Amino acid sequence: MRKAFIAPSKYVQGEGELLNLGYFVKTFGKSALLIAHKDDIGRVQSQLDQTAEKFGIEFISSNFNGECSREEVARLQEFAKGHNCDCVIGLGGGKAIDTAKCVAAGEALIIVPTIAATDAPTSHSAVLYTPEGEFDDYAYFKQSPSVVLVDTKIIAQAPTRFLVSGMGDALSTYFEARATANSFSNVNAGLPCGANSGECPPAKGTNAAYGMAKLCYTMLLENGLNAKIACDNNLVTPALENIVETNILLSGLGFESAGLAAIHAVHDGLTALEGTHHYFHGEKVAFSAIVQLVLENAPTEELYEVLDFSLSIGLPVCLADIGVESISYEEALAVAEKACIPEESIHSMPFPITVEAVASALLAADKIGANYKANLV
Repeated sequence: MRKAFIAPSKYVQGEGELLNLGYFVKTFGKSALLIAHKDDIGRVQSQLDQTAEKFGIEFISSNFNGECSREEVARLQEFAKGHNCDCVIGLGGGKAIDTAKCVAAGEALIIVPTIAATDAPTSHSAVLYTPEGEFDDYAYFKQSPSVVLVDTKIIAQAPTRFLVSGMGDALSTYFEARATANSFSNVNAGLPCGANSGECPPAKGTNAAYGMAKLCYTMLLENGLNAKIACDNNLVTPALENIVETNILLSGLGFESAGLAAIHAVHDGLTALEGTHHYFHGEKVAFSAIVQLVLENAPTEELYEVLDFSLSIGLPVCLADIGVESISYEEALAVAEKACIPEESIHSMPFPITVEAVASALLAADKIGANYKANLV
């Protein structure tokens, strides 16, 4: 059996770590293309100035337009060549990070997340959009980022909703890894190794990745609420440090090397419902986790544990929590059809999948979550 595991070359996390960014730039050369939204640069300009002076390096501003499109990637690649940039930095949220991955194409890449809203920073994949912001395609690179540098002081100063959303994304990691392992399905770590992607055979997950996925869930239950309280007050505490590591590192390595299943497919299906468009990725994933548990008829105790955890930190547990006040069976079928296309990860579930079964699980999960929430109020 062929197995695969992929991870960044170095992961560094701590309070004030952004001041060490210049050190990592210097390992590649003297200049770095900085891909970031102007607002994110403004939040950390002082730290950027300090680290540039301390380590004698230069940040080349890219005037990033905010969208990870093929056109913007091509522009920035030419811009980097024209300015002889020695490495690429993606600083901020998902769009800046994914654009940096595409520009670097697997070489000399430093990722600096300023929020812990998803598990994307550690992965070797990115999502491309059209210039208008519509989904275009997925991109995979030969390796994960060279360095992922996380300053927990900056994370703690961001709105708490980002951290909670990241916990929603991380909530999926163990349950999808378990389903993938039970079905002996392939994992993302075995996806394209480079330009000749057809030459890279698929692979199963490793025991190490599965162990990280299980630890991800444990850390959420043990630290989630206290981390939220810390973030509410812009404080860095051991619980917040643990959750930042959980959201970014454990979940990132877990999803990529241990597998995705129904949860992320249902998330993708939910985009068919207009009401969900104003909610974060992790918020929709959190509800989708309940759908997968219903779909696989997980033990009631486990389902209630997830509901209790989600409600304790403010994650969605029903469709109304993600902007869908009512839903017909036909609309549920539309969500299920989108979730069940051949390319989706839902087919990693360890049993046959039908559109009707997914639609029924979606509607049942909505009622279970809404009733559970109402009985606790």
